[in-house]
Amino acid sequence: MRVAVAGGALQGLEVTYLARKAGFETLLLDRRENAPATGLCHGFVALDLTDRQALTRALASVDLVLPATENAPALESLVVWCRENGMPLAFDPGAYAISSSKSASDDLFRTLGIPAPAPWPECGFPVLAKPDGESGSQGVEVFPHQQALEARFGSGLPPGWVVQEYLSGPSYSIEVIGRPGSHTPLQVTALEMDRDFDCKRVLAPAGLPSHLTGQFEETSLALAEAVGLSGILDVEAILHEGQLKVLEIDARFPSQTPIAVYRSTGINMVEQLARVFSARDGRPPEPAPPRPPKGTVLEHIRVCEGTLSVCGEHVLAEAGPLHLEEGFFGAQEALTNHAPGKEEWVATLFVDGSDQKDARERRDRVIGEIRTRFGVSVYRDEYPPDPIGQGQ
Repeated sequence: MRVAVAGGALQGLEVTYLARKAGFETLLLDRRENAPATGLCHGFVALDLTDRQALTRALASVDLVLPATENAPALESLVVWCRENGMPLAFDPGAYAISSSKSASDDLFRTLGIPAPAPWPECGFPVLAKPDGESGSQGVEVFPHQQALEARFGSGLPPGWVVQEYLSGPSYSIEVIGRPGSHTPLQVTALEMDRDFDCKRVLAPAGLPSHLTGQFEETSLALAEAVGLSGILDVEAILHEGQLKVLEIDARFPSQTPIAVYRSTGINMVEQLARVFSARDGRPPEPAPPRPPKGTVLEHIRVCEGTLSVCGEHVLAEAGPLHLEEGFFGAQEALTNHAPGKEEWVATLFVDGSDQKDARERRDRVIGEIRTRFGVSVYRDEYPPDPIGQGQ
């Protein structure tokens, strides 16, 4: 199968890696010739995704188009072009329209009775503010008290912002793939954030108790049916005072968690999506049963001037083309721009073990090896600040 990956940034990096693991040939489309995923693809075409004529020339011999971008005009262009040309598109614009709006998603949670953060001003402080149309940690701000919120926004919030209670606790993610009436929840992963609330580390398996895992799976299936999902849905939740509360949903291919799930279980979400959108009867064939899960740690690092920092995935976005390297200082694999003699570089490390404890121990040895080899004297692995303490 020849898959066109539309977008070469962080989502494109994820899709291209998994497509290669599935044995697919990849054609990457991006306007940037040095996008991160250009180091992994089989073929590359530099183009503007809103240019329909350029799409016609580039997509003449592909079997499936998989969007890896959140640019609205680009997505609209791909939807129209694929519809007009009868090309399978692994994307659900209706579900995405709901998930890409935090206010619309919050309305859906309330309608379904799904536990979620309470909206401000119905909640107390601290509160979290985020732009309505951004995904993940983009634009997230936390305010410990009323004075801090008013100093930022004045007496009222500008249009396009959502403010809700700030919840503390571990974060988890799950993906659902399929079509209405036939959705499958995949492995739950644990997420760890940097000080800017950007995900820096993914752990699989998550270690979530079985009864909470079952609840999370049921919630994700209910959300998938509610949005009429054909494709993939990522659901993120936080465990606060013993209860899972849904933070957000995204009906697009996520970054970070799919690779962790693949390395832990062997389930390849790109391969699963290809099954969904190529099934003649509208239902994907039953996948092979997953193997017993291995422990996996996926994390992003930056090495510069004697400092090793564990960072959110944003450090990869402007790092230029990344390549896949096996046996990277003890890690089974890494996506990196490292090269001999390079003083500043980034990497996403993939470290596997027999279970999560073993994977963490192996990960520690990998970090130790890198520190030794590069003379790293400073190690930084920061977490979000505590807004509750700031508000006292």
